[in-house]
Amino acid sequence: MELPADARSHAPKRKRPAAANDDDDFLPPPPPPTARYDNGVDLSLLEALEKSQASTAIDLLDLKTLKKLVLSFERRLKDNIEARLKYPSQPEKFADSEIDLHEEIQKLKILAGGPELYPDLVNLNTIPSLLGLLTHDNTDISNDVVSLIQDLTDEDVLEDNDEPALVLVDALVENNVLELLVQNLLRLNETDPDEVAAVYGTLATIENLIEVKPAVAELVCEKTKLMRWLLGKIKVREFDGSKQYASEILAILLGQINGVDVVLQAVAMYKSRDPKTPDEEEMVENLFDCLCCLLMPLENKERFVNAEGVELMIIVMNQKKSCYGSAIRALDFAMTNYPPACERFVDVMGLKTAFPAFMGKASSSFPFCIIPMNKNMKKRFKEELEERLVSLIASLFGKLAFLSFRDHTYAKPCQSRVLDSGCSGILRGSRKERLMSKFVENECEKIDRLMELYMRYSNRVKAETEWMDKLELDELEMDEEEKYNRRLESGLYTLQLIAVILGHLWTSEHPKMRTRIELLLKQNKLTKKDVKNILQEYHDNIGDLDGPEEKERAQTRIQKFISAF
Repeated sequence: MELPADARSHAPKRKRPAAANDDDDFLPPPPPPTARYDNGVDLSLLEALEKSQASTAIDLLDLKTLKKLVLSFERRLKDNIEARLKYPSQPEKFADSEIDLHEEIQKLKILAGGPELYPDLVNLNTIPSLLGLLTHDNTDISNDVVSLIQDLTDEDVLEDNDEPALVLVDALVENNVLELLVQNLLRLNETDPDEVAAVYGTLATIENLIEVKPAVAELVCEKTKLMRWLLGKIKVREFDGSKQYASEILAILLGQINGVDVVLQAVAMYKSRDPKTPDEEEMVENLFDCLCCLLMPLENKERFVNAEGVELMIIVMNQKKSCYGSAIRALDFAMTNYPPACERFVDVMGLKTAFPAFMGKASSSFPFCIIPMNKNMKKRFKEELEERLVSLIASLFGKLAFLSFRDHTYAKPCQSRVLDSGCSGILRGSRKERLMSKFVENECEKIDRLMELYMRYSNRVKAETEWMDKLELDELEMDEEEKYNRRLESGLYTLQLIAVILGHLWTSEHPKMRTRIELLLKQNKLTKKDVKNILQEYHDNIGDLDGPEEKERAQTRIQKFISAF
């Protein structure tokens, strides 16, 4: 094939014409005169090709085979380097050596079938040679290496091979695989289908490396420009598959740097419109996961407020698009243990938006998502919305010690032992009065709703407790911490939040609110002692993550509620 005048400095992968000095063993014999044809395809030729391939297949993957593969690869690599040095401006002169090199790299993929040989591959000093090809002038070659590393580090391949996997990943990292992968990624042309595949391969490889060695995530952020590339990718308005995958990788890495402004810009595109496809919807959820991950550190909460993130989330809620629930989740993260976010929320009319949602008036008036939901999924969605709104309102009052593992990096809903004893919320002034007034208006309907949720979560916790008691009768014992965690997961976390809110309302000494709470407790055959018991258990499990003084301060406030009841 003749290369055009304006060809790239590398030759495309192509089939080499048969030469007289080629190995005859690797060529199928000519078809016999009586060849059979099917739709114009010479079946005898296909059969001959299959036989020739079968005869060259590797029967046993062992150290000897590995050494042969590596030696052959190193020879082809040397030939290609020499040909490029000798004919730097004549691609046709080194095209064949490039094809040979491509074929040798493809052969190395068989090693994915024997991960136990990875330490030997490292000892043969093959890793530096392979990774050096990531800077090859021919991106077809560099992308071959990306594909090879992706195969070698695939999750299915490395399953039950932890030690060999770690040896390989350590060798790759020590030889700058992260920097080289990202350098290659930055030069890829995403209008070329082959290079789009290499983009996916690069991201998948980095994900594989992190799976084997989580510390790689921090190295990626520190040593490469991948974060900048990912953040730039999600800012592009058009949606495609690589943008979706970029958002998934971003969800893993973003906690390592400040990307609040950029993620807010990406989220803002969906403030008044829904994603068009399920994949795009998943990408948007990944963005919100990233945002919630970022909102864990205090300094990022400040950036969120300064970037008008509170206002943006309220706009998203008011538009009642599919990001509605995600916006509530982001606000919950932002307002936990950070009074400035709570104050901003009240100042920009957040109460007017949040309380209709708390009353359940909003969740039935908008589509949940593009992906179809069955009845149980819709029920769980509503429950998660309720739990987040209760948490948000508790933050406004000054949520004590309620930063739990349910708010971890990927924002997956799980709960664990309460750890933090920090204090937040609106403690005084007109904002506090506006918050309190919400529970008086419309005949104290917010207190009615609060008690409705109290009963629901109390019953769930009671059912879980009875189930655990039955297990003990069956001699399946659990320790006290495990029991407490299971009760948290079943709804105790939200029940405790509701009890704290009731404590704030009761200690306000507002006669109308107190009368309503007493009435509702009586109607549900409860007493103030039941609420006190919930608060007491919470008091006894406050952690000391912020030090003994902060723990004592938090317990003192809870004790104030207990005494008032």
